[in-house]
Amino acid sequence: MSEKDLATLCATIEPEMAEPVYVYCSFPDFTLPEGLSALFTFREVEGLTAVLDLQDADRYGLPYAFEARLITLKVHSSLEAVGFLAVVSAHLAKVAIPCNAIAGYYHDHILIPVDRADEAFLVLKGIRGVGA
Repeated sequence: MSEKDLATLCATIEPEMAEPVYVYCSFPDFTLPEGLSALFTFREVEGLTAVLDLQDADRYGLPYAFEARLITLKVHSSLEAVGFLAVVSAHLAKVAIPCNAIAGYYHDHILIPVDRADEAFLVLKGIRGVGA
């Protein structure tokens, strides 16, 4: 069951960091190259934004920006939960760590610069003890 209560979300945040390095790519023609799989895509007026594994972007010779690690917040957060990502981003902002959030059906996910990912992971684990 998905969780809406902010205190419960913070107490059970359970961050998990994925191994790959991900990058942002843009496709003005709204089309991914054949055979290329994205972590996620988003349609903007300017084109299709795709977050790809860095190895795939390099293999396809694609220009990219923002090398990042993905941290999944394993608590099953409701899409109607209020303030959870605000708490997460505020804790990261206190130590000047940028984050880019993605809401999935079951979990929230954040992309953190590679060189700050380990520190961000520890900050996120600390939310359990501090709460909102």
